[in-house]
Amino acid sequence: MDVSSRVLSELASREAALDAQIEAAREEARREVEAAEAEAARILRDAETRAQALQAEHDQQLAAETARIREEARSKAEGDAYATRERASARIQQAAEHILRAVLP
Repeated sequence: MDVSSRVLSELASREAALDAQIEAAREEARREVEAAEAEAARILRDAETRAQALQAEHDQQLAAETARIREEARSKAEGDAYATRERASARIQQAAEHILRAVLP
């Protein structure tokens, strides 16, 4: 009986040691999971900040390009209008000369 109680005591001691190791491993895993979650949250915040900065940069470039295209279109329209006025003026003068030639012998 003495041997069996020693064996049982030894088994109980080993079981307690294993339980302590298991608990320590669980605690370490919990800390690692918390650290990983915190790192993931930081990475997500950084990514969102970068995405917002890129969106703002894109919006600014788009606005500048839109303004450039509008200015280019306005300038072309003004040029076309000027050329049309010049052609119309020349034709009016030609028409007046033609009418005068027809009316005045």
